[in-house]
Order: sequence, then structure tokens, then C-alpha cells
Amino acid sequence: MDSLSEVDFVIEAVPEIPSLKFSIFESLAQICPPHAILATNTSSISITRIAASTTKDPTDISASSRVISTHFMNPVPIQKGVEIITGLQTSQETVDTAIEFCKAMGKIPSKSADSPGFLANRILMPYINEAIICLETGVGGRDDIDAIMKNGTNVPMGPLQLADFIGIDTCLAIMKVLYEETGDSKYRPSVLLGKMVDAGWLGKKSGKG
Repeated sequence: MDSLSEVDFVIEAVPEIPSLKFSIFESLAQICPPHAILATNTSSISITRIAASTTKDPTDISASSRVISTHFMNPVPIQKGVEIITGLQTSQETVDTAIEFCKAMGKIPSKSADSPGFLANRILMPYINEAIICLETGVGGRDDIDAIMKNGTNVPMGPLQLADFIGIDTCLAIMKVLYEETGDSKYRPSVLLGKMVDAGWLGKKSGKG
């Protein structure tokens, strides 16, 4: 972590475990230079809450104003999209710097409010979850579900293949956040999704999905 004392821009990309991210940002606020942008690659956790973890004094926004999300779309080497998500504390200077930073990498930024699931996963995860429900309830087989979406909507991956690539556990974590924070039953995670995580069938990362 000491090597971070000289950085201008840091991006955290650990698993979607709130306590872990809060702990990391608490440390980053103390270690990184006072001008450094503190970015997270979170796909579901509140940016406002992550920013709040940088200080014990909510009136001190010297670090929290530099917290932002640069949520890179998967697979990162191929996809150009980056979701720029701001917390209540995020300054406009931080937003502008993050956007220019992403553009310099050849990415195309889109701005999102700090709302459950943000833009990408608010739309994507219910789609993946519904595909898993279709598999679970026998509406269609695995290959047919992916094939109709690939060949019918021109997406590069079917929803089940994409879930394997993202990580079944990550998909479940995001659906839980959507469901718990909105209270809307349309975001209830598929039973099969939870069972697959229980079995350790997490997709590409575990070799079985």
C-alpha cells in the first residue's frame, strides 16, 4: 500500500464485499496524496457510502469529494463503456478528471446517479436473472436461451454465457442489492442463482456455471 503514496489516480477492483471496500477506502484516504482521485470499480455498492468511509467526520469532505466510480464494462479489454457514478460528496473536478482519464484510455464514459444497480446493472441484471428463471422453470434450455438472444438481438453473448463471464456470485450479489434497496419484487434473485452459488458453480472463475 505504501507505493500508493505517490499516485494521482487509483482504481479499486476487489469483490463486491462492502466491508472490504470500506476498509480499503479508509486506508486510501490516509495513504494517497491529497489530490489523488479514489475510484472504485463497484457494480452495485453505494458510492456515497464508500466515500463516507474515508472519514469519521462527515463535514470533512477533503477525501470523500475525490471518491467516484469508474465501472468498466466486461470484458474490459474489449468493451469501451465505462460508467461514471458520483456520490453525494463527489466534486465536479473529480468527475471531470475521471471522464478525461477514461477517454484517454480510449473508453466511452456514461454518467449515472448513485442509485441501486446504477445504469448498467439496473438494466442488465434483471435481464440475466430472468434468463436464469427461464432455465429454472423449463421455458427454454441453456443453449436455446443464449441463442435466441444472440441471434435475435445481435448481442455478442447470450445472458447465461454473460453471467458465467461476470461471475454467478457477482450476479447474485447485485440482484440482492437491487432487491433489498428498492424492495421491488421484480428484482428478487432466481432460486437457481442462489443454489449455484451455494454449489460453488460461479461460472468462468470456478470452471463451472
